[in-house]
Amino acid sequence: MEIKVLGPGCANCHKMEELARKAVAELGIDARIEKVSDIAEIMKYTMSTPGLVVNGRLVHSGKPLPDMEKIKDLIKQEA
Repeated sequence: MEIKVLGPGCANCHKMEELARKAVAELGIDARIEKVSDIAEIMKYTMSTPGLVVNGRLVHSGKPLPDMEKIKDLIKQEA
């Protein structure tokens, strides 16, 4: 599984990355998590950050941040 966390480096973007890593660990899923901060790359998916891309599909963008259970659900749906 490939997960991308999209964001320029703001506090919410860091929080999204932290939650994604924790969700993957709790679910026991083998996933590669990549932090994407390049604006051109982010804009391929969304204009609202933070964004979460799972297996090439945008599953969340913008605020408010989803909670841990929602992130786990979003990841499980793509597994």
